[in-house]
Amino acid sequence: AQAFLRAEYRVLVIFAAAVAIIIALTLSIWTAIAYIVGAFTSALTGFIGMSIATRANTRTAAAAMKSLDAGLRVAFGAGSVMGMSVVSVGLLGLSLFVVLLAQGGSIGQSAIDALTGYSFGASSIALFARVGGGIYTKAADVGADLVGKVEAGIPEDDPRNPDRKSVV
Repeated sequence: AQAFLRAEYRVLVIFAAAVAIIIALTLSIWTAIAYIVGAFTSALTGFIGMSIATRANTRTAAAAMKSLDAGLRVAFGAGSVMGMSVVSVGLLGLSLFVVLLAQGGSIGQSAIDALTGYSFGASSIALFARVGGGIYTKAADVGADLVGKVEAGIPEDDPRNPDRKSVV
């Protein structure tokens, strides 16, 4: 999971830098800085979420062996951490820009442009993370299917196959 994030963020840094340069040339430097900060905070929450998710997976599986209620409680707690980190980091970044722009006496259109740049940076990284995460999940699904079918010789409908489709 961490290797995936490193590879994805390497590409996203190049993308974010190119977009920030375009924003700086067409709009303003403050909007470009806000875009970079928004992209950084979005990437930070992605890193926090991936770290929490990978740790919580094992704990959820262990708790689910005791009872489904215990497993649900661990999984729900881990999801809550991710949700709260997205909201708190996003609000912290927005608050920082509002305070900085108010200190500089720039409450008009440049403040709105900067906040829009922040939102655009956070959204663009989140969009790529969503698409990349889906590709990563599909690759893991195909890998589990291959291991189950080819290496272990488990039939498609066998309950031991990790990629078994539920049969009604």
